[in-house]
Amino acid sequence: MTGGRCQRRLTGMTEATDLAARAGDRDPRVGLRAVAALRRLLEQLEAVQVRSARVHGWSWQEIAAELGVSRQAVHKKYGRH
Repeated sequence: MTGGRCQRRLTGMTEATDLAARAGDRDPRVGLRAVAALRRLLEQLEAVQVRSARVHGWSWQEIAAELGVSRQAVHKKYGRH
């Protein structure tokens, strides 16, 4: 019923929700693994949004302001991609 793009978003949201729930698990091994997975997911999401902002003509300063980091930090991390 849903298109491919919509289905990926729903799957990603479900995955993120599951990971967030596991991050609070009483078992530290389960919680830490979930935190690590959330960190990787967050890095991927940030990269996608930075690329999108650049495609839409945003400056490094505008992106940095939204991320709460310096222009130099965001440019160093994504400037060569």
